[in-house]
Amino acid sequence: MPRLILAVAAALVLLAGAGAHGFQIEEATMDTIQQGFRNGSLSSVQLVRFYLDRILSLNPLLRAVIEVNPDALRQAARADAERRSGKCPTAGVLHGVPVLLKDNIATRDALNTTAGSLALVGSKTMRDAGAVSRLRRAGAVVLGKANMDEWSNFRGLHGTDGWSARGGQAKNPYVLSADPCGSSTGPAIAAAANMAAVTLGTETAGSILCPASLNSVVGIKPTVGLTSRAGVVPSTPRQDTVGPICRTVKDAVHVLDAIVGYDALDAAATHAASKYIPHGGYTQFLKKDGLMGKRIGVPNGFFTFPNGTVQQRVYQQHLDTIREQGAIVIEYLDIANLSDILDTLNNGQQIALPAELKLSLNAYLAGLAYSPVRSLAEVIAFNNAHPVEEKLEEFGQLIFLVAENTTGIGATENAAISQLKMLSTDGLEKLMKEHELDAVVAPNDALSPVLAIGGMPGITVPAGYGKLGVPFGLCFGGLKGYEPRLIEMAYAFEEVTKVRKTPTFKP
Repeated sequence: MPRLILAVAAALVLLAGAGAHGFQIEEATMDTIQQGFRNGSLSSVQLVRFYLDRILSLNPLLRAVIEVNPDALRQAARADAERRSGKCPTAGVLHGVPVLLKDNIATRDALNTTAGSLALVGSKTMRDAGAVSRLRRAGAVVLGKANMDEWSNFRGLHGTDGWSARGGQAKNPYVLSADPCGSSTGPAIAAAANMAAVTLGTETAGSILCPASLNSVVGIKPTVGLTSRAGVVPSTPRQDTVGPICRTVKDAVHVLDAIVGYDALDAAATHAASKYIPHGGYTQFLKKDGLMGKRIGVPNGFFTFPNGTVQQRVYQQHLDTIREQGAIVIEYLDIANLSDILDTLNNGQQIALPAELKLSLNAYLAGLAYSPVRSLAEVIAFNNAHPVEEKLEEFGQLIFLVAENTTGIGATENAAISQLKMLSTDGLEKLMKEHELDAVVAPNDALSPVLAIGGMPGITVPAGYGKLGVPFGLCFGGLKGYEPRLIEMAYAFEEVTKVRKTPTFKP
């Protein structure tokens, strides 16, 4: 392993400045990339080649990418030709920019969509996922598929911490032995390590916010329904959402602007959430004074670090900085029934989720143009037939087995779903309304169970690095449709703190 780390470090020295006419590609934002396209110092083909080389050098160590798109360079060449012709119909900020997709987001091309499982290798989708269709219309280049917790961490009870049968064990690029978190592990690592300009993940409960925090990048978990889930290997439509993971808030917001909106293939959810989409898009909320006048709550039970630790000191400094930027910070707030909300084994999730998982996954598998497996039962049988490759003894498939034993959404499941809605309504929603809060803040993905049951949004921003150099983040969470406020606060916080550093690749 030390030799591999040294080899990677040497390769990075050569790659860091790669690019035509002196363009600095490493850490490049979408704005600087587009500026390079305009002034001729960069082409989309050169950019894609850089990321492909970067993946080739880094992926043996980080295992962030499952496969790259054989058509990526052709797509990049087409984008360059469109730009030269002056007749580009989609000359926005994403035009010609490579995007890595979590491996549960379907593409109708040469790439597999497998949720990290060997069971779905060779399956064919009828069409691109809704979010991918929007990215293509914006001119983005689909670079490949990123690694993830297999089946979005809903196969076994204990989770896989960034492992999938197809991708192997993903590694945190800052401290290789540290938890990279999941389930959108690969997208977060790839964004952090400059293996792609843009990545896309999904979240059911923490799957964007956690890996973004622990890999020192920005993750946006949108209001459920704001982005289409059509073509995404599902866990539960009640909580699933698709969102960007990028190196900066601004880049993530550019992506969010591109992927939100109504989709007839996810009609109910996207129609209900369309009322939250602001006229003029989300980039208008990138304000350096975005913290001014905001009312931000600090709920009890989350900032529970021992006195003297790096996290305790840094988070306190950040709260002071937020105050200095004009926000009203209200501490020591109680979210009603927080212990019940966090107790996923007894709050209704253990009843609702398995039934929702079986129904939604069976529907997805049945709708594929071709698939080696057509039902959850067949996936379970595949895992049983391939116990070594799927690490069945280590990770198991208890959630799958429980889900397969369900018989639909009946009275018991509806009661559980009603209980979860009540916990959300009487919990964070009531707290924010009573105190007229624009957001609540918490470390990393600590808020994710609270946001998940209410379908509410969150944005995590790099906040610091622990004693060993492991990153941690600060999450701004709010009510449905609060993305504009959260963007203002997250962007202002990022601008004043400028915490993010490039990965260190420590053992």
